[in-house]
Amino acid sequence: MINFHSSERHVSGTSGRRQPAPHRPSRVVAMLLASVAAFAFMSIGAQQASAAETQQVDKVLQAQAAVDAAAAKSQKRINELTDRTQTAAAKYAQVLAEAKSFERYNQQLSQQVQAQHTEIASLQRQLKAVVSTAREIQPLMDKMVDSLSKFVALDLPFLPQERVQRIQRLRDIMSRVDVTIAEKYRQILQAYMIELGYGHTLGAYKGVLGEGKDARTVQFVRVGRVTLMYQTLDGSQTGYWNAEKHKWVIDDGYAAAFKTALDMANQRGTPQLLTVPVPVPQEAKP
Repeated sequence: MINFHSSERHVSGTSGRRQPAPHRPSRVVAMLLASVAAFAFMSIGAQQASAAETQQVDKVLQAQAAVDAAAAKSQKRINELTDRTQTAAAKYAQVLAEAKSFERYNQQLSQQVQAQHTEIASLQRQLKAVVSTAREIQPLMDKMVDSLSKFVALDLPFLPQERVQRIQRLRDIMSRVDVTIAEKYRQILQAYMIELGYGHTLGAYKGVLGEGKDARTVQFVRVGRVTLMYQTLDGSQTGYWNAEKHKWVIDDGYAAAFKTALDMANQRGTPQLLTVPVPVPQEAKP
């Protein structure tokens, strides 16, 4: 601080009374100077304080900016981790769902495999049974063909070539390994059904009667298995098969019945009663 010193003078009047002190400008100036100096000092101090505070605020702002930047960086990292976590959670949920789906699929496959094993075992048992049945049914089918052949030989001699060829085809497939047992049996049954159908139908066809020089083409009419008649193409001769004598017999008395039966067989007329030769019933031999 600056100290200002001043001196005072005392003047004595002649009257002996105390006179008022004269104006002291030096003291006032000193005070003003002191005030200016103090204000200046305060201004300088205020400026210094303001600069310090400004620096302090800048440091605080910088520190806050650094904190904000760090916080933003941390938040970004947190967001990335959150996204990764959510993505990983979604993938985990998807993988878990797929694992459950595969588990159910494996269970279904296991059941199917078990069912297939059961089916294979059943087929193996059936195959063994088929092999055993084949050993037993083959001789039976051979007997069926032999019986059919004997039946045709003893039956009325209609369609001889067709019926003999049918039996021969059956004999041929009996020895073939590329034909299944089921197919062999089916064809045997079919042949039996054809022969059975002859018993309740009428049939007409042209064929050769006789052998050698006596062979000639005639018209045949079959009435079930009751009778078999023939007539020459010019209608001059009519006859029938005599089952008892096992030969053809000429009998023109059946010419009208033959024509009626021929029309019925060819579906050219209405059904009518026929008078045809019938073999005499015989007693069965014991």
